[in-house]
Amino acid sequence: MNLRQLEYFLAVAEEESFTRAADRVGISQSGVSAQIRQLERELGADLFERSARRVILSVAGRAAMGRARAVLAAAEGVGQAVDEVTGLIRGRLVVGMVVGCTVTPLFDALAAFHNEHPGVEISLLEDRSDRLFDAVRAGSVDLALAGTTGPAAQDLQTLTVVSERLIVAVPPGHPLAASPRPTMRDVVGYPVVCMPPGTGVRAAFDDACAAQGLTPTITLQASAANAVADLAVRGLAVAVLTESMAAPQHERLLSRTIDDATDPALLVLAWKDTGNPAVHALLRHAGPAVTRRAARAPG
Repeated sequence: MNLRQLEYFLAVAEEESFTRAADRVGISQSGVSAQIRQLERELGADLFERSARRVILSVAGRAAMGRARAVLAAAEGVGQAVDEVTGLIRGRLVVGMVVGCTVTPLFDALAAFHNEHPGVEISLLEDRSDRLFDAVRAGSVDLALAGTTGPAAQDLQTLTVVSERLIVAVPPGHPLAASPRPTMRDVVGYPVVCMPPGTGVRAAFDDACAAQGLTPTITLQASAANAVADLAVRGLAVAVLTESMAAPQHERLLSRTIDDATDPALLVLAWKDTGNPAVHALLRHAGPAVTRRAARAPG
C-alpha cells in the first residue's frame, strides 16, 4: 500500500467514476483501475461496488475512507513541517502594481524572490490603486504597490516607499511659473490635468481641494505621468503631479510645490497579514529594494 494508491482510491470514491478520477489525478483510467485492484488485493476486500453506470463505495470502502483521508492529510503535514524548517515555500503569489508606475526595484525583488523560491508561481497585474487595495482586502491580491493618501489603506499592513508633496507643472511663461509658492487657490484658477480618481495623487489633490472648499475644473485626465505632462506642455491645462513624477519633465515644464497642499501622496506596499510565508519572504526582498531606490511616481 502506498500514498498514491490512497489518492486514487479517494478520487474514485469522490468522483464515483474511474474515468473522472483518472482525469482528476492525471493518469489513464487503466492505470487507476490497476492501482485500485492492487490495493484491494493487499487489503483482502473489494473497496467498490462496480456497475455499468456508476461506482460506489462498498462497506469496506466506507470504512477505509476516513482513515485514507487522515493518512494523506498527515503526509501533507509532514511535507509542510519540513518546508517550514528548510525555508522552502510553494504555491502562488499575486502581486499588484498601480498602472503607469514603473518601479524597477520591485521587478528586481521579484526576480530575487523567484530565484530563492522557484516553487512559487508569481502573477503580476496592474490596476488603479483603490482597486488594488480592495483586491488585497478580498484576498485576490497578496501584495500591492499602490498610491494612497494614508486613510485608504489604514486597515492593511503597509510599508511606505515614497512620500511626496503635490506640485503644479507648467510651461515656461505660464503665470504660475512666476510664483515660487503657488497656493491651491492659485492652481484651481486654471484648468487642471491630473490623474484619474482611484489613484493616490488624485486622492491627495481632491483632499486638498475639499479641505479649502475649492472646486477645480479638471478638463483632462491621464493614468500615466508622461501623458499628464505632455498635455500640460501643450498648454491645455496645468498639471498636478508629484515631485518625482515631474522631475523627468524639467526640460519642458517648470515645477512649483503647492504651498498649502501639505498632505503628501504616498506610494506603499500593502498586504493583509494572513501569515502567508510567501508574502513575508517577498517583503524581505522588496522592502529594502524599493526603499533604497526612489520609485518613479506614486499613482
